[in-house]
Amino acid sequence: MRHMALHDALTGLPNRALFRDRLGQAIAQTARTHTPFAVLMCDLDRFKAINDSLGHPAGDILLRVVADRMRAALRPYDTVARLGGDEFAIVLSHLDEPCFAASVADKLITAISKPIDLDGQTVEVGISVGFAVATERDVDPDELFKRADIALYEAKAAGRATFRMFCPNAGVRVATRSQLGLDMKDALRRGEFHLAYQPVIDAETGAVVSFEALMRWRHPIRGEIPPGEFIPLAEETGLIVSLGTWALREACREAMGWPDAVRVGVNVSAVQFRGGLEEAVLSALAETRLPANRLKLEVTESVLMRDADGVLACLHRLRALGVLVALDDFGTGYSSLSYLRRFPFDKIKIDRAFIRDIADPEAAAIVRAVVSIGERLGMGIVAEGVETVEQLELVRREGCAQVQGFLFSKPLPPEEARAYALSAGARVA
Repeated sequence: MRHMALHDALTGLPNRALFRDRLGQAIAQTARTHTPFAVLMCDLDRFKAINDSLGHPAGDILLRVVADRMRAALRPYDTVARLGGDEFAIVLSHLDEPCFAASVADKLITAISKPIDLDGQTVEVGISVGFAVATERDVDPDELFKRADIALYEAKAAGRATFRMFCPNAGVRVATRSQLGLDMKDALRRGEFHLAYQPVIDAETGAVVSFEALMRWRHPIRGEIPPGEFIPLAEETGLIVSLGTWALREACREAMGWPDAVRVGVNVSAVQFRGGLEEAVLSALAETRLPANRLKLEVTESVLMRDADGVLACLHRLRALGVLVALDDFGTGYSSLSYLRRFPFDKIKIDRAFIRDIADPEAAAIVRAVVSIGERLGMGIVAEGVETVEQLELVRREGCAQVQGFLFSKPLPPEEARAYALSAGARVA
């Protein structure tokens, strides 16, 4: 009965009560030995998507596998506990060097990221880790827990599947990010968001095929805020649904002023699929009178990993109306090829990482293979991130029909995008 009261029934790990006890022991021991220890907070990435799509029994299996991998990554006298859901906490005792905590965090990320077989279905999850190093001066367990939690928040904000160590100004950054979230709620109403358009070019003729609409935020005090900072925040808060609806309508409206052959591509988030994406697309097309075949939705593999069946069904319905669908950042995930079998994408956009290294024979071979797959399946290929003439020549040689990147143009304001399309000519593709 005592074991049941102090351990998690699913994974067998210590629970929150036992973790608090072990944390108190670590504080007492450090006061005697003057040897630092570390508190780690861990949160699984993409767990909810897997749990929702494959069911709770599969989610339970995954949590047990994760628990086993965490145990194996730690020393016998360290403590790993499950606090609830997909949240875990660790006490690393006897740190000879504070940097040991960082090496353990990195080891955990590598171990958890390996594919997991769930009754024949292979899935991947990541883990974000935040940690705080404690010395004999740190005697408040709640404060240590809070520091590690702030560091975890920073790790998740940095893109997940990474770790961060607590530093004194981390709390200030978290507060700033919270304020930014509040500012976003009024920013859309005040018209602070706008779209910039980067052209996709026919690699042989130089004509404009389409523009990718990219969201920008001009904050009244902080100025231009990078999309990598506010888009994840908008997804966390759910504001991306309203932002996405606005972007769809605005992009379709602008596209009506371009040559008829030029399409507009709009990126969509997984959160939007749960918030009425299909209705937003239909409404934007009806309101602006843009032909459906001039709108292209760009989705990443991360979108497809969340409720893949529901997402693909929605995309099939939209595609039946004439809307094009592109698979963005191809090559950065684990299961891209399986999605190519399940959905007839109109375009495959090869991630810029492969184009940047295309002079390397291995990267070139990957690009060549993707082009071959695309041709067999009737899907067009777009090379992202073309920045030099040498890269352009190499992607042409490998068979990429369309290109996008700073070699041709940075993202442009609406008026300049229209002028660019008219001056460069347009081509249906």
